[in-house]
Amino acid sequence: MKRIISCLFVIALLHSVNIQAQFRKIPAEVTEAFTVQFPHATKLSWKDNITNFQANFNNGDTVMLVKYNNKGQWLETISNIPYDQLNDAIKDGFDKSKFNEWDILLVQKITSLNNEILYRIEVRKNAFRKTFLYFNEKGQLQKDVPAL
Repeated sequence: MKRIISCLFVIALLHSVNIQAQFRKIPAEVTEAFTVQFPHATKLSWKDNITNFQANFNNGDTVMLVKYNNKGQWLETISNIPYDQLNDAIKDGFDKSKFNEWDILLVQKITSLNNEILYRIEVRKNAFRKTFLYFNEKGQLQKDVPAL
């Protein structure tokens, strides 16, 4: 009986511990590129995405993430923004979309290579239906992707 209780205790302990494994060490080129690009970042955490390294951080009052390849080359920056900071063309594009009655959960500005800028609006119809909407700066819906 003691053995069963001990085993159950160990199993419960293992399930309650949250372990984050870092597969690789973040290369110096990546951390140096980040420091140059975002010298005032706070609340920094790193994630190894296998094909890139992702930094999650705050830049002033803005929650952001940035991705670099393993040589420190910048790939993409995503920053959370309030809906009211979107330009009128994007707001108009959203209002004219079939998703205009859905709840807006999150708005993000995505800047990627070649300075391509997209705005991602996460919307929810109900607890089971969420979608990511991608608009260009002219307010044209580029794609909609169901979220899991």
